[in-house]
Amino acid sequence: MTEPSAIEAATKRLALALDALAAAVERRRKADRDEETLAAQLHALGGDRSRLAAELDAAVARARALETVNREIAERLDAATRAIRSVLGTSER
Repeated sequence: MTEPSAIEAATKRLALALDALAAAVERRRKADRDEETLAAQLHALGGDRSRLAAELDAAVARARALETVNREIAERLDAATRAIRSVLGTSER
């Protein structure tokens, strides 16, 4: 190899190495951006999960309260029905 061709070959290898390094840096930057995006999505999902859990707890509490009220109303209706039947039965005699 002559001196200029050795320098040209070294220059080409250096250029290829620099291109490979630039590509690796870009892949790393993309991976970092992807990781940041994923972290933001996980944070948002955590917030959604907390909100949904609170909404579910509120809905369960409301359902229990409605069941209690429903039971109380049913008992009052039964008592009223018994009282009406008692009055009707007494007045018919």
